[in-house]
Amino acid sequence: MPPEKLAYALARYSRSPDSIHDSVRWVAGHDSSRFLESFYFQYGHASIADLGHLALSFEGVSEVAAIEIEDEPLWDGQARSSRYQDFSRSGFVTPPGLDPAAAAHYTSAAAALLAAYRDIHARMVGHLSSKLPKPDAMKPDAYQRNIAARAFDVARYLLFLGIPTGVGQVTSIRTLERQIRRWKASEYAELRELGAETAAACAAPPQCLLREGEPVEPLAPTLARYVDPDPYPAQARAALAAWAAAELPEPSARAPEPVELTKTTEPLADIAATLLYSVTSRPFADLHATVLGWSRARQAEVLDVALQSRSRRDELLREFRGGPYAFDMLIDIGAYRDMHRHRRCHQTRQPFTWEHGFATPDAIRDAGLESLYCGALAQTRAAAAALPPLASHYLLPFAARGRFLFKMDFAEAEYISRLRSGVKGHFSYRDIAWRMKTEMERVEPELARLIDATPPWVEDPLVR
Repeated sequence: MPPEKLAYALARYSRSPDSIHDSVRWVAGHDSSRFLESFYFQYGHASIADLGHLALSFEGVSEVAAIEIEDEPLWDGQARSSRYQDFSRSGFVTPPGLDPAAAAHYTSAAAALLAAYRDIHARMVGHLSSKLPKPDAMKPDAYQRNIAARAFDVARYLLFLGIPTGVGQVTSIRTLERQIRRWKASEYAELRELGAETAAACAAPPQCLLREGEPVEPLAPTLARYVDPDPYPAQARAALAAWAAAELPEPSARAPEPVELTKTTEPLADIAATLLYSVTSRPFADLHATVLGWSRARQAEVLDVALQSRSRRDELLREFRGGPYAFDMLIDIGAYRDMHRHRRCHQTRQPFTWEHGFATPDAIRDAGLESLYCGALAQTRAAAAALPPLASHYLLPFAARGRFLFKMDFAEAEYISRLRSGVKGHFSYRDIAWRMKTEMERVEPELARLIDATPPWVEDPLVR
């Protein structure tokens, strides 16, 4: 059944003594839109919309858009991997709305970065082939695939957020509604356009049919009528940013850590610190320590600032959710794209920025490519400075560092550390997973002994 009819059938089934067969037959002859309009969209019976699911694919979107598409805790999907495919001929997405001169400037910088990506990959293939000779037991084609994939692991640092990718997802009507409303209110024009296009797709028959001539109907036409932009998150974060600029003390000058664990025990202070984290570039540990020193009334003031523009329909911001273990990660964007897929934790991303510098893989130094690599990144940063701030984000390479907060319980910390530290993984997130374990040893040594993580110096580079 189409998702909206299915949601109606299952909702009716839960509210009547009829069998599921009777409920399905009854709904097939009745108008599901009137039911959804009354009970879901008007009266807020939100669980009804969890009963119908849609599959959508987003093709040729930028990495900026892909991150926003995936940025839902109740989300099932996958994006195209940057570890196994050659992106050198993929072209790039140009931010909508640039004037001709800015678009030409962006195009030149993006093309240069793709050329450097292609050059680095070719040179890394040669370097790794000489460093890692083929084992006698390995077939030549398997060896070449492994060498190429390891070279992509390094070259991908020169991919950037304007690279086109594809994302496939399966979500409930409820999650899709939240996505579309969020995209329509995005500061990025590409996301606003994507929100409108997704709503239009819900109101139209599906494009992918198994059989020619198969009768089809729109999958979520009612949803498409109830997805106005959601201005609340942007309004709340703008108010928080203004408050933080006026009220926070000068930031600490201490050297930042790549991964830092804070155990939170005071919910009010935790939420206030997380709200401030989302609108600054400061480490979570510093903000948490500062907020803990305030009175409870001052801590609550931060929450009041975030809530002042909230309507009855708006959910609380994601910063109100969490777990006892807050891992603040100052990591490259490529590693974040891998870590972002973990859904059993609550994630907060600081705004994209150029201020945290770039990561340089050890393999770049080993291969004598540091000058070429750093030159390409410096040239890109200089080019981005001449673009509007949001457009410059599309040139951010995967090597650029950002701050990302992951809150979780111990079970998720154990799972990520164990899974992501394995020898088959990318070296960047293997290092992150190991640091999560060592941070847990510092904060919770009794629990950390249960984490069976693999040290990053244990390698098997020809295993995928």
